[in-house]
Amino acid sequence: MYAAIFLFVATIGIASATDLTDQEELGKLLFFDTDLSVPQGQSCASCHDPDSGFADPDSSRGVSMGAIHVRFGNRNSPTAAYTGYGPDFHYDTDEEMYVGGQFWDGRAANLAEQAKGPFLNPLEMNNPSKQSVIQKISNSDYAYLFEDVYGEDALDDVEMAYDQAADAIAAFEMTDEVNRFSSKYDKYLAGEVSLTQEERRGLHLFNNKNKGNCAACHPSTVGLYADKPLFTDFTYDNLGVPSNLGMLGDSPELMNYYPFYYKPLVPSFNPDGLDFVDYGLGGIVMSDDEMGKVKVPTLRNIAITSPYMHNGAFTTLKEVVHFYNTRDVPEAGWPAPEVDMNINTDELGDLGLSDDDENAIVAFMETLTDGYE
Repeated sequence: MYAAIFLFVATIGIASATDLTDQEELGKLLFFDTDLSVPQGQSCASCHDPDSGFADPDSSRGVSMGAIHVRFGNRNSPTAAYTGYGPDFHYDTDEEMYVGGQFWDGRAANLAEQAKGPFLNPLEMNNPSKQSVIQKISNSDYAYLFEDVYGEDALDDVEMAYDQAADAIAAFEMTDEVNRFSSKYDKYLAGEVSLTQEERRGLHLFNNKNKGNCAACHPSTVGLYADKPLFTDFTYDNLGVPSNLGMLGDSPELMNYYPFYYKPLVPSFNPDGLDFVDYGLGGIVMSDDEMGKVKVPTLRNIAITSPYMHNGAFTTLKEVVHFYNTRDVPEAGWPAPEVDMNINTDELGDLGLSDDDENAIVAFMETLTDGYE
């Protein structure tokens, strides 16, 4: 039976399961199992593909498609890599801000809680119930491994088994297969390679409080949560990002790029249609002080995880950096923010960077892609 598992993981192009604990092997099998959706065909990896930095491989839209192919979410799938290093969702009374958690809006406390969501979300894997998910796991070729890890007859208790399945996925997401720390920047920090002149200049601008100041939210040094840079402080911010409607205008392209807006596709999931507004964290904690804020993502693998921002509003890193640099410059002509409350005006908006400066910051961020040889 183990041979069948090894064959399965070999077909998905990831490192051998022999490097993993039994729980991590189980989590990996669950993560890549396309039978765990309705209809069959979508797995966790469908929107968190290893070859795309564990983000959505489909960059043709700003948002991600569900198992039912006329259904789309309202957000861009973030990477599943490196996010588990952050703390559980909480309010930091010293810093007076929310920190940690999962999803763009922090609605899941941690990785295990996050893993429970997509299975039952009608815009994602679309299972009707926890029982449906557990029944499919019970019928799988790896059901025996589930019981090896969690005990004989573990699959008989649906509630407990559902929690255990999520725990196993979370365990896999914390392995070296997902969090590789193998970028050019990692090798640079280890003294194994040198950065180019442009990359070094980009790093300087990235860290400089009087220039790019990117490191204010995306620290490039070791922080509180890991012994290597994570390029996120796991806090929440409103950057004043325009809605996709604002970015594309009333054009035929919009329906394809951001179909969640259009009632004919998903009338019961977005009754507001073109008037939809994503309030992010504020919509979860129900506080005006948090409206429009979303979680600061890691920048690791950022060069291969287009599109960018919580709603996929930007398609290139250059566009992102230019927005940070010129958002508050009237001549730049950016559309209005989707949520005009709580916008961060201290660390971005009018940075005064040149075109060469922007390009250098992009060049540095391109050193953060895993798998550098």
